[in-house]
Formats: sequence, C-alpha cells, structure tokens
Amino acid sequence: MRRLHLDEDRAFPAETMARDAARRIYAATRHLPLVCPHTHVDAGLLADDLPFPDPARLFVTPDHYVTRMIHSAGVRLEELGIDGLGDQGNARAEADARRIWRTFCEHWHLFRGTPSRFWLTHQLVEVFGVATVPSAESADALFDELVDRLRKPAFSPRALFERFGIHQLATTDSPLSSLSGHARLRAAGWGGRVVPTFRPDSLLHVAHPHWIAETDELAALTGMDTGDYAGFVSALAHRRHVFRAAGALATDHGHASADTTSLSPAEAARIYTAARAGRATPAQAAAFAGHMLFEMARMSCEDGLVMQLHPGVLRNHHRGILRQYGHDRGFDIPTRIEFTRALRPLLEAFGHTPSFRMIVFTVDETTYSRELAPLAGAYPALTLGAPWWFLDSPQGLRRYREAVTETAGFYNTAGFVDDTRAFTSIPARHDLARRIDAGYLATLVSEHHLDLEEAMDTAIDLAYRLPLTHYGRRPANAPALVDSTPVSTASRVTGKR
Repeated sequence: MRRLHLDEDRAFPAETMARDAARRIYAATRHLPLVCPHTHVDAGLLADDLPFPDPARLFVTPDHYVTRMIHSAGVRLEELGIDGLGDQGNARAEADARRIWRTFCEHWHLFRGTPSRFWLTHQLVEVFGVATVPSAESADALFDELVDRLRKPAFSPRALFERFGIHQLATTDSPLSSLSGHARLRAAGWGGRVVPTFRPDSLLHVAHPHWIAETDELAALTGMDTGDYAGFVSALAHRRHVFRAAGALATDHGHASADTTSLSPAEAARIYTAARAGRATPAQAAAFAGHMLFEMARMSCEDGLVMQLHPGVLRNHHRGILRQYGHDRGFDIPTRIEFTRALRPLLEAFGHTPSFRMIVFTVDETTYSRELAPLAGAYPALTLGAPWWFLDSPQGLRRYREAVTETAGFYNTAGFVDDTRAFTSIPARHDLARRIDAGYLATLVSEHHLDLEEAMDTAIDLAYRLPLTHYGRRPANAPALVDSTPVSTASRVTGKR
C-alpha cells in the first residue's frame, strides 16, 4: 500500500532562493499558538469532552467540504451518513460507520489538488500518525487503526485542544442559545479560552421561515416585549450584553448583500409590524436587513463587540436538498457582491469611531483589489478578513496577498480564521496559511522589497499578533474621530488609530 506523507516544503515557492527564505520565515511561526477567532466548533464538544465516536463521524459526515465533493461524483448523501428531514421519502441514512468510511476512502482521489486534501492529509499524518494512503484496499485497516487512536485519552477533544496549542477559540452561536456549553467550560476553568460569538442572522431577516417564532422566543428569553420594533431592538441589545458577559468578542453576520442603509425609526417600525403580521414584501425584508446591519454597527460602538460581515452567498442553492437534508450540505454558492456603495452609510457614520471595528470577508475575490483593499486602506475602523470558504486554498491565499497588500498593506488585515466545524482540521488550516504567507513574504525578500528580519516579524504578526489585536475587546462608547482630531500613536501591530 502507498505511504501517506507530508513534504516539509509543501506549499512553498518552487524557486530555490524564495523557497530557502520561506523555510526560515515559516520556522518563526510554525510553533506559535493558534488564535481561532471564527469557528463553527460546538462548545459542547469541549464541555462534554467525550471521545470521538469513529473515523466516519469525525472526518466525513459532519464536514460538508468532504460530503459535497463525494456527492458531486454521484454518491447519495445517505451513503455518507446524512439523515433526511421529516417525511421526504428519501432512503434511510447509512448507519454503519465502517461502510461510510469505505465510501470516503474509495473516493480519496477526488480531493487531489483541493485544500481538503491538504487538511485531511495533515490530520491523518500529524494528528493521528497514519502512514497509509486511504483507498478501497486500505479502508478497513485504516478504520481499525483510527478507532484504536480515538479510544485513547490523548485524543479526547480537550487533550487535542492542548496539543494543538490553541490560545483561544471562538464558537458561533444563535442569540437564542443558552450558552450552556460555555458555562460548563467556565466552571471547568476554561473561561476565556473558548468564547461565544453573537450570530443574529435569522432574527434580522424578517423573511426567515421561523422569524416570528424566534422573535417570540427572544421575548421569552429576555422578558422583553418583542411585539414592536423598539422592544425587539432592546431585546437584541440585552442578548449582546449576555454574550459579552460570557466572554464574546465579536458578532457575525452572513447577509445576502452588504447593504447598510439606515431607515428612519418610523419606517423600521412599520416594516417590523408588517413582518409580524406576515405582510412584509421582499423589498421591505431586504431594506430591514440592511437597516439592522447599521443598527448592529451602532450597538458595536456601544458595547465594543467586533463586527464581522461576510455577505454574498446564495444559501441552499438546491431547494430539494434543503427540504430533504437541511442546511449546510455544501450547496451555499458564492454570488457577485458590491461593497463600496453598500458600506458607505455605515462607514460614514462609524468608520472613524475608535470603539468600532468591522472585519469584512468575501467569497467574491474580484472585490479585494477593486473595493475592499482601498476601503480598508482608508477607514480606521475597517479591516480585511482572511480569504475563506472557497478561497482558503493555497492559490486563493496567495491571490489574496497579491490583491490586497499593495493597497491595504499587511496591517489592515485581521490574520487567519479557520471557519470550520472540523475540529481536528484546525491546525492543518493554520499551517497552510502560515506556509503561504511565508512563501509570499519570501518572494518579497528575494525581490528586495523586504529584508529577512522584516519578513519574519511580519509573519509572526500575521499568524499571531494581528488576530489577537483586531479581535481584542474594543473600548465601549469612544467618541468618533473628526478631521481636526490628532491621530494617536498607533500600536505597531494594528497600524490603526
């Protein structure tokens, strides 16, 4: 059977001089702690600290990067252990973990050239000590080998958290969450190491199918009347306070567009009332969503939570898949997005407010050099998020640095985020980002734009200092800067006011 291995120079430049410099730059970041300010890991995973059940339910079923690729080859989602919803008539999901794992191994070749291949190989080799390439022939032996590993205390979620060197990990949570997993972690002495993130999307979109029920639940949770717009806004602010008290550093918003046009209080209240009665039009729903992004920015100025925005995705492209299997099955597809005009209302209002920080992500990489880098290079409050989703690949990470650095520099970017549900892939994703940044910086060294010491220092900033700084808790209620206000001495890391 073929051996599975990781080359020490993987993802480095092919040119000899740049590759040699990349090795030295990467060595400065290789063992730095991991800062994970945006993940979809469930806090309950770490609070419970139960062993992972088997390789299929660790590597395959919960990872839509994996399942979407295998499904694209004609494999039914049921064969990958994914259950259907309700009475949709679909076949029963495969329950035999060994058979699911065999299906995955038989399709290993599909991942050639993809970031998933990089992440999966890193996990198998570095985390679990596997030395055999997955295949139809090796599947059963690999399954048994991994089951044996997963039974050992050294492979429990908390033990791996420590081994990975995670400094801090942020989950993503509904405003309606009890945050019980976080409470249990705090009680276990993990306070501040795993923190929640406030993700209010379903409450800000009045066309969401469960919006009325969720606003009622918000009322029950807060004791505030959400029957009118003013009560709704107050209840959201209350929940933000609860999240902040639980350690939250940020909010997260995944809207269809980046529109931040503010409505008058009367117009917002009118749309809210119409939505509660089930009469809001699609245009009203879109306008209300944009208005609520503006309101979330206003609240961030007040409570200091960093605001993350990642618009421009058509969720659940295949509605039949949504009906049969639910959300997050790999059918969220990027769309063209516009930022310059859409963000103008928000940035004119809050772009010079020291208590406000907005980190913007996109899967429309055409906007990096045309819109986002110029915006981040001008507004003190705006920072560029890492390339992610379909762009957290070797070439996507390179294109990002090439597109934004000359306009926004390095210090108007927020560092890497792994954005994953696949807990054991976290170190693999950070390792790839550090290698790509080392290679990009090495090219600048070989072309005499930077010296090696500068490049190494920058690599450390990108890998560790920048995410800590940009996702650090903001001071609340700081006044906005005006043209006559002197620029304060900025920290070396942020380059921001």
